[in-house]
Amino acid sequence: MDIGFPYRIDARGRTGEAADHAVHVRDLVEQVLFTSPGERVNRPDFGCGLLDLVFGANGPELAAAVEMTAQAALQRWLGDLLTVESLTVRAEESTLRVSVNYRLTATGLSSQVLIDGGTSA
Repeated sequence: MDIGFPYRIDARGRTGEAADHAVHVRDLVEQVLFTSPGERVNRPDFGCGLLDLVFGANGPELAAAVEMTAQAALQRWLGDLLTVESLTVRAEESTLRVSVNYRLTATGLSSQVLIDGGTSA
């Protein structure tokens, strides 16, 4: 059973499930990317903190740093579930664009997560 994200109770009063394994892994990728280090009580180093960058200064330096931290976080926390095929971060005007292409270990299927986030200029 793959637990759905965000956590919910289904109509039967049980923990809600993800539609399938691919959806579950996509949810996990988003959790790793958006969770700030220090946010989880028993895992203080979990995540890479993209949400912390919403009001930060944008530029090529930020894009390079995010690319490295996101790649490391995905490899560390989800390395047994997926292989990151490419991870690109582009700083365009006031937007930071993150694209993650990965292959599921269990099925071999490829998938992609795209994130467009505004930052301050």
